[in-house]
Amino acid sequence: MASQPATTLLILGASGDLTSRLLLPGIATLLAAEPERRVEIVGADLRELGDDEWRSRVQQALEAGDPGGAAARALLGSTRYVAADATDDASLRALLDSIACERLVVYFALPPRVTALVCAALERVGAPAGTILALEKPFGDGLESARELNALVTRIVPEPQVFRIDHFLGLSTVLNLLGLRFANRLLEAVWDRDSIERIEVLYDETVTLEGRGYYDTAGALRDMIQSHLLQIMAIIAMEPVAAVHERDLRDAIGAVLRAARVVDPVAHSRRARYTAGSIEGRPVPDYVAEQGVDPERGTETLAQVQVEIANSRWAGVPFVLRSGKAMGATRKRAIVHFRAPAHVPAGFAGRETGERLVIDFKPDGFELHVTTNGKGDPFTFERTVLRGELGGGALAPYGQVLASILDGDPRLAVRGDAAEECWRIVEPVLGAWRSGAVPMDEYAAGSSGPAHWRSS
Repeated sequence: MASQPATTLLILGASGDLTSRLLLPGIATLLAAEPERRVEIVGADLRELGDDEWRSRVQQALEAGDPGGAAARALLGSTRYVAADATDDASLRALLDSIACERLVVYFALPPRVTALVCAALERVGAPAGTILALEKPFGDGLESARELNALVTRIVPEPQVFRIDHFLGLSTVLNLLGLRFANRLLEAVWDRDSIERIEVLYDETVTLEGRGYYDTAGALRDMIQSHLLQIMAIIAMEPVAAVHERDLRDAIGAVLRAARVVDPVAHSRRARYTAGSIEGRPVPDYVAEQGVDPERGTETLAQVQVEIANSRWAGVPFVLRSGKAMGATRKRAIVHFRAPAHVPAGFAGRETGERLVIDFKPDGFELHVTTNGKGDPFTFERTVLRGELGGGALAPYGQVLASILDGDPRLAVRGDAAEECWRIVEPVLGAWRSGAVPMDEYAAGSSGPAHWRSS
């Protein structure tokens, strides 16, 4: 670590919620774990912020890590804020000229539309040699815009210097999925269509809109399934790799996504939004009554799609991806449903379904639901659950993401072709929803979703 060059992290959109809530605390935990890192932060945004207010924000974030550490003190002493319009060529050039550093990382904590404008200005102005561009999701707002943005950013810097952020791909999550599957012969031997009936990837949250104005312009399908869950699906379904290196890993992810599609966007997709209810005793208003919501947009807060992967390993196996807000319980997991045995000897009773493997993402762990003989009556079957913990990283997800960016390691980033494929997969669904072919269901906040939806 000590041999690494010093890095300046230029955060565009530094006065926003993402910076305060995720980026700065992520840096704090990273410096606490790796105090040898040499990092300087320059914040920039349209909003006027005094030096004292900016340093106070950074200080509050550092308190989550190691406020007494030398690395934290050095960062706090060097950080600064610049009020600038990064979409304006002259302002952007002046901002870049004011930064003297060995390595520059430009972090776009901005809405997609503004990100595209800043990238256009950066192409005209020119980026310093070796600059890394880190872009938050969503990457574009559709397949065409994603292609245009891909072409734009790779005219500024080469693809390996573009980090499309997906904090779901934190290194521990990726390695846990790969290790559980590829390092266990019992699982690897049955990881295909012959043994698996279906796979679900779920991300249900109890959080509501909570002032996130961006969400109403996106919805659950764009915000979560397109941006995150398709990537997790690809890791679960990928072919074995020779090594957990950037090219091998991202090639395997891309191959799955290219083979994936929603066969029938009407029959294989569902959408809903929450109505008034309560979560853990807290009253929640109807979504359309939330501040900043435009009812005419028809934004969904719960989305589900069924994806099929057209290859020899997975043909005919449905992958069900679901994500919702204001749910009654948090479920962040993948569930692998195994097929029942072809034959069970006569004389046994009680068996209903096949075994299940549940992989939890937060916290990292797993449950293997296996069939065993019943207690007291060995001629009946019951379920026994084997539980285990999976190794978690020392850093918070954004700490892991920032570490990979500062190290120039793109394994955790989404490659350009994968970003485009994710949009290709969901665009037919979005079209079906726009046409009204798929009804907008409702569910009470704090419930498990619409009563007629199948849940696990």
